[in-house]
Amino acid sequence: MATIFSRIIAGEIPCYKVAEDENYFAFLDIAPLAEGHTLVVPKCEVDYLFDLDDKTLSGMTIFAKRVAAQIKAATGCKKVAMVVLGLEVPHAHIHLIPMNSEKDVDFHREKLQLSPEQFQKIAASLQA
Repeated sequence: MATIFSRIIAGEIPCYKVAEDENYFAFLDIAPLAEGHTLVVPKCEVDYLFDLDDKTLSGMTIFAKRVAAQIKAATGCKKVAMVVLGLEVPHAHIHLIPMNSEKDVDFHREKLQLSPEQFQKIAASLQA
């Protein structure tokens, strides 16, 4: 059975897409820590990031770097954190989170509640 991320990539589940190429997909996290919090996933369905072959893993990092540059430019944050965290979805993914302090990357704090219009505006601002 396909993961929720594979279903998002296939267009079966709606998302707020930020970027895509033939191998990778980036979309806004629906429970964000900050405006612009984005997930980057490979299109191939592999559970554990470090089980990806070297070419896919390095390509994903390069893709994430381009998306992070878009996030930094659009949000004006000091840096974009790259976090590998989460066991609930068995599909490798990277969180890209705009940050101005380390507190901005605390996954225990309350997530933002954004409207669909806010998500759409953020996604549009992040697209190259």
